[in-house]
Amino acid sequence: KDGNMFASASLDRTIKVWGIGASTAYFTLEGHEQGVNCLDYFQGGDRPYLVSGADDRTVRVWDYQNKTCIAVLEGHTDNVTAVRFHPTLPIILSGSEDNTARVWHSSTYRMEKTLNYRMGRVWALACHKNSNRVALGYDEGSALVKLGSEVPPVSMDYSGKVIFAKHNEIKGVNLKSYGETEEDGERIIVAAKDLGTCEIYPQMLKHDAKGRFVCVCGDGEYIIYTALKWRNRAFGNGQEFVWAPGAGEYAVRENQSRVKIFKNFKERDTLRPDFSAEGIFEGPLLGVRSSSFICFYDWVSLTLVRKIDVCPRDVFWSENGDWIVLACDDAFYILSYDAASVKAALDGETELDEDEGVEGAFEMSQRIDERVRTGTWAADCFIFTNSTSRLSYCVGKEIINLAHLDTTLYILGYSPRHNRIFLMDKAFNIISYRLHVSVINCQSAVLRGDIEAVDDLLRQVPPEYHNKMAQFLEGQGLKELALGISQDPDHRFDLAIELKRLRVAYDLSKAGDSSDRWGRLGELALECSQFGLAEECLSRAEDNAGLLMLYTSTGNVPGVRRLAQLAMSAKQNNIAFVCLFLLQDLTECVDLLLASGRIPEAAFFARTYAPSELPRVLSAWRDDLASLNKKLAEALAFPDEYPNLFPDLALAKQAEAFFSQQRTQLPATKYAEMREFLSSNYLDALELDGTLATPFGTATAPVAPAAPAAEPAEPAEPAEPEDHEEDLDDLGSDDVDVKALIQDEPLAKALEQPGSPVAEEPARSGQETSVGVVDADAGGEEVAPASDASAESAETAAAPAEEPTDDLGLGSDDDLEEFLEKELGGDVDLGDAADAADVDVDDESFLEDWN
Repeated sequence: KDGNMFASASLDRTIKVWGIGASTAYFTLEGHEQGVNCLDYFQGGDRPYLVSGADDRTVRVWDYQNKTCIAVLEGHTDNVTAVRFHPTLPIILSGSEDNTARVWHSSTYRMEKTLNYRMGRVWALACHKNSNRVALGYDEGSALVKLGSEVPPVSMDYSGKVIFAKHNEIKGVNLKSYGETEEDGERIIVAAKDLGTCEIYPQMLKHDAKGRFVCVCGDGEYIIYTALKWRNRAFGNGQEFVWAPGAGEYAVRENQSRVKIFKNFKERDTLRPDFSAEGIFEGPLLGVRSSSFICFYDWVSLTLVRKIDVCPRDVFWSENGDWIVLACDDAFYILSYDAASVKAALDGETELDEDEGVEGAFEMSQRIDERVRTGTWAADCFIFTNSTSRLSYCVGKEIINLAHLDTTLYILGYSPRHNRIFLMDKAFNIISYRLHVSVINCQSAVLRGDIEAVDDLLRQVPPEYHNKMAQFLEGQGLKELALGISQDPDHRFDLAIELKRLRVAYDLSKAGDSSDRWGRLGELALECSQFGLAEECLSRAEDNAGLLMLYTSTGNVPGVRRLAQLAMSAKQNNIAFVCLFLLQDLTECVDLLLASGRIPEAAFFARTYAPSELPRVLSAWRDDLASLNKKLAEALAFPDEYPNLFPDLALAKQAEAFFSQQRTQLPATKYAEMREFLSSNYLDALELDGTLATPFGTATAPVAPAAPAAEPAEPAEPAEPEDHEEDLDDLGSDDVDVKALIQDEPLAKALEQPGSPVAEEPARSGQETSVGVVDADAGGEEVAPASDASAESAETAAAPAEEPTDDLGLGSDDDLEEFLEKELGGDVDLGDAADAADVDVDDESFLEDWN
């Protein structure tokens, strides 16, 4: 009590008590026969005690006010090295060089327990201030031990009166005047009233059903006090005590083989089970637990009602007695109790098994894999705290979390008057959490399936509970009711989407203006075929991919056009490109690829779909490559420079011009009509006769503009036939440009027809040729490498040659082919050329022209 005083232990066998300001001891305590090693003050305020340990193998308890030794604790077989008064439990701890630690009762001074962990001599002891844990220090290690139960000795009656014990001091708190203004989880500031003291150390306090009496149990004894005046009403020996539902009736477990029943504080009967009774539980039935099962007995006749093969740590009965919770180490079980079938069996109307009891007494409802620390019932709702410090309640098969607790709390009870759950911590602070009784009643009605009662009870639920109630209703499948009561916009929107309530979801989306909500509503509108609403929602959500799907599925051309602009503004180039491509805006496709830095893709796209844009794209590509590698840029081929690398480019441009004139937007229903046309080979058709047969009629490809005429060459002598062979030798190629070498005008005109294999096939087959166009008037001089357009322009500019006058004596087409192959030094298939030109090689006039 006095912070200026301290005590010292000495090997001179004495204990001296000193003051901080004095140089001499106040007094000396003598009694130990050998040196004193350790001592400790009692932490409570009601006992001026010291405890000491010495080499004489004893522990002594001293009254330092009277300066006397009041108890000598003997049992150690070697020097005592450490002693402690436990700060909360009624025990004294001592450690010795005999390798043991001993637990002594601080009131009776009886040795309760010996601890030996085989780690050598004990040198140190430490007690945690706010728990029952004790640390032991040994030669070879340390041990942490938990002693007894950490649940504080406290009880609350039905009216809100709380009684708890601090050591031997009994205090009371009245929560009747407590208002509902406190926040959840906040400490309740109430004054505790001293009720008196208890002759035994309280380990358990319990009110009876009516709150008139309180039983204190501990130290192997029990005492019953009146709740108001705290007067001793009855007492006796007992390890455990439980109240019966009836007034003045209770049971006491004296030992493992006998349980006594009392009525009006007088012994009425004795239960002697045929097993070892490890604990007893109160409720409509008396529960007696063994090491492997629990049995329930009738309070009046002590008849076995039911044996259940589980070993619960605690048992909780509902207020009406219809439900029971068996809390085990790893889970808890909820069972329903059939009182009617039990009464019928006890009355002899139905069969009663002497070993197992009434078969239909209990029915398993559910198992929940949580460890219950403390619990209580409120109507049909079981409220509990678990091993992870979470406050929850169970209604039917639903577990609803109320709070995550910062510290370990123990439930006192539920007050319907306050609509609150009251809890207490180890320091005897009272905390509360709100749970409205109307919520419990409504949830119970839902589980019973009483929907009419649910409608009425929902009106009684306070607004602050609407969201929790809505979540519960949704979990039970009553989503319409949940939508009607929920106040959370997000939850209401989710429910509206699930129920396909488009109007509600639309209003919530407008109020919240969330892109996620608009996107989900747009998907629902598509599912419900509300395309106008879907377009609006997807537009508000800026879901351009969804709009693309919608517009293309419905054939909305203006929508696709608008979407292309939106996508380009949003830098969604993939979507913009698809839109432009579907609209057949090929030039804009090329521009988009160039603007987005996809120049190689633009080049390949232009070569395939827009050959007229190819020079522009290649120029941009060359400029881009030049900034990185000049040699690489110079290696890029252009059609004007290397026409042999761009086969059929002229035909491709003609096809592009044709399609640019015939382009139109067709619905998907026209695909069957267009399928054959879309799968045809346009270039072959254009090459053959310059026309395309379409479902809309026959169309003629536009005529490509003629190349500018070459400058007229100076007149030259007609070239001799042998000069052609010399030119071919100089060129060094076996592939012959027959049209350029043969001067016969009718055949040349025939070979110039579109689709002529001799004129076109080598280039379209992918074979490169270095054969140039020979200008006859230029004396056989080679001009530029030949492409279709350049060859045509070269022949247009060439001067007409004189017809040969010598008769070659050719009698058949074979003679002609043999002659040409000999003279030209290459393979010539005159038949293919004649067929393409629709000329009969067997016609005499044909051979006459050659001769």
